[in-house]
Amino acid sequence: MSAIWSEWKRYPKAARGEMLEAPIGPGVFEVRHASSGALFAFDAVENIAAALSSITTGPKSFASWFGKRDPVTLPDLEYRTYATSTREEAKVVAERMIGRREAFMSHVA
Repeated sequence: MSAIWSEWKRYPKAARGEMLEAPIGPGVFEVRHASSGALFAFDAVENIAAALSSITTGPKSFASWFGKRDPVTLPDLEYRTYATSTREEAKVVAERMIGRREAFMSHVA
C-alpha cells in the first residue's frame, strides 16, 4: 500500500457548476466540516467518485417525478481520498485509520 491521502479539497457546489475530483475506483474517502474539522462521512468503497457524488443527492420528493428537484443544502464541506487497487485493500486502510483514531481518543480522554 504505497498510496497516500490526497490534499483536502472543498466539496463542490453543483449550483455553481463545480466538479468533484476523485478517483473512479476503489479506495477510502473522508468528508469533514471545513470550519470545525468534524467528521461528516467516511467509508471504504468500490468507486470513490460515485460514493462522494452520492453524498450530494438528497431524498427525492414528489415534485422530482415531474423534472423538478429540491435543492439539497449541504454544510461547507471538504474531502480527501486514498485510492487503492482493491476494495479489500481499502477496507484494511479504513480499519487502520479507525484504529488510530480510537487509540488517539483513548489517550485524550
